[in-house]
Amino acid sequence: MSAWVAGVDGCPAGWLVVLWETLSAATPQARIVASFADILALPEAPHVIAIDMPIGLPERTGIGGREPDVAARAVLGPRQSSVFAVPSRRAVMAADYATACATALETSEPPRKISKQAWHLFPRIREIDAVMTPGLQQRVYECHPEVAFWAMNGEQHVAEPKKVKSRPYEPGLALRRRLLAAAGFPPEFLEATLFRSSAAGPDDFLDACACAWTARRIVAGKARTFPEEPPLDVHGLRQEIKA
Repeated sequence: MSAWVAGVDGCPAGWLVVLWETLSAATPQARIVASFADILALPEAPHVIAIDMPIGLPERTGIGGREPDVAARAVLGPRQSSVFAVPSRRAVMAADYATACATALETSEPPRKISKQAWHLFPRIREIDAVMTPGLQQRVYECHPEVAFWAMNGEQHVAEPKKVKSRPYEPGLALRRRLLAAAGFPPEFLEATLFRSSAAGPDDFLDACACAWTARRIVAGKARTFPEEPPLDVHGLRQEIKA
């Protein structure tokens, strides 16, 4: 029996969700929702949700962040900078940037501050962490688009970046569209302009598609896990990246 899965990526307007059926040739769907709670309440009730956002937070970090960050980065070659080093739980929960940096210094070895780019992700991480449980983690999985594209590309890193100087880079986007089309996405869906650029960029859309592909892989039992034996955080959440 066919079931819905969802791939999710953060975007300026909220969360971009790509819904895809596991055993159907029907065209996928894409929409933007405001909150993580809205994703969990989608009427399609996706069997698996693969989301590009950290799940499971460490108490302390070593070089490169959590174990899944280090393991995923190791396969990406020149794309490894796309996997950011998740700091400690206390740093993520800090009320302001200065406190987050000070806390990250205290809870990392060697001591490491956090970037402003990472800081802007913390509200989304907290939004997920507030409701995530080990039971919900049987349905909601952390993934990473660039690791998904690596897997689609015969476990080779993708040669072109998606962005150059923080702007969409068409050669890199076109390469990822080709990989997604070869993986089963209808080309016309991948080429469609579904959202205003102020709401979601073309890279956000393709990343959500890559997450949906990973969700299908999870359902089929084919997804890779980084690391192979994930550590648990203090709430019993697996710290892992699926691809």
